Amino acid sequence: MKRIQSIDFVRGLVMVIMALDHVRDFMHVHSIDQSPTDLATTTPALFFTRWITHLCAPTFVFLAGTSAYLSLKNQGNISESRKFLVQRGFWLIFLEFTGVNFGLWFDLGFHQFLFQVIAAIGFGFVLLGLMLRWPVRTIGFVGLSIVFLHNLLPLIPFAEGSVLKTILTPFFAPTAFPITPKTIFIMGYPPIPWLGVMLLGFWAGQLFELSEEKRKGIFLKIGVGALLLFAVLRTINIYGDPSDWSFQKNAIFTMLSFLNVTKYPPSLLFCLITLGILCLKLAFAEQAPNRISRILSVYGRVPLFYFLVHFYIIHLLMIAILLFQGFHWAEMDFASGNFGRPKGVESGVGLGAVYLIWVGVVVALYPICKWYGTYKMEHKERLWLRYL
Repeated sequence: MKRIQSIDFVRGLVMVIMALDHVRDFMHVHSIDQSPTDLATTTPALFFTRWITHLCAPTFVFLAGTSAYLSLKNQGNISESRKFLVQRGFWLIFLEFTGVNFGLWFDLGFHQFLFQVIAAIGFGFVLLGLMLRWPVRTIGFVGLSIVFLHNLLPLIPFAEGSVLKTILTPFFAPTAFPITPKTIFIMGYPPIPWLGVMLLGFWAGQLFELSEEKRKGIFLKIGVGALLLFAVLRTINIYGDPSDWSFQKNAIFTMLSFLNVTKYPPSLLFCLITLGILCLKLAFAEQAPNRISRILSVYGRVPLFYFLVHFYIIHLLMIAILLFQGFHWAEMDFASGNFGRPKGVESGVGLGAVYLIWVGVVVALYPICKWYGTYKMEHKERLWLRYL
């Protein structure tokens, strides 16, 4: 299947942005004890450093659905495509709880199992594989219904402690529960809302069968429409996000409140603004490749490989910084979700240093990703490469 330059470019762009969020998460001096979107403690610079990375997960999940559609059309065999999607889905879930979780925590005891974006994509692939015989329009309608209606679930008056509520909650809302006295499972990315985003991406895959000019116009209209709907729903503060916006101490913080939508789980308003921006990016990416788009596409061609490698690089750099700051290995806390950072002691770097380290990480990843992308293209007979 011929690669689509606009998809690789947009995916590569958000992968670069994603590394910024993870450098901030691991290394920023206040990342452990303060939320960057808490208006009581944040600064505009810190808020937008976090907020811009909201674009990453919806883009990954949406384009995973798009890629599934294009793969199906290229292969032309529903049974084989279903088999591949289901196998890849379970593989991604396994990878989340092994390679990704270890890269995140560096905890040999695996005291925390975190279900996040890779597992959410895997879950979506499994269900999408089971839906492949449905009409594309039906799949898109299901996705649209999930995105627009899942915020109604908290309004359903389930009895407290009811079996149905206990079963449904992890699929729709962040949840944590113990597996053993020393091990906890954290549902960070509730899979049903993210499934909605993937199904919309699958529906949008058919747009890439159109001419570049025609799909550019459609993505532009969808993007503008989504952002206008976001503005209307957010302004009236009635539906679409569990946290209303409000007037703050000044105009800048009022704007931050307006933009401060909920990612966990992705609310309707979160999806409207992030997917609206994604559609605009896809529209404007439909142009002749230039130097920047070629560079970003190198990252976009190997998304899972990049995701895995960048976690380990950033985490190792964080440990190096801790050692440079005078901490000893025995002081590092890997079991409680601190990434190794010592408890109760200030560690890490300021926001300016976060940006410098981020640029260094992205530059270092370029030759690695370029090598792997070339290796993957030259060894298509090695089927295991399809899973990385």
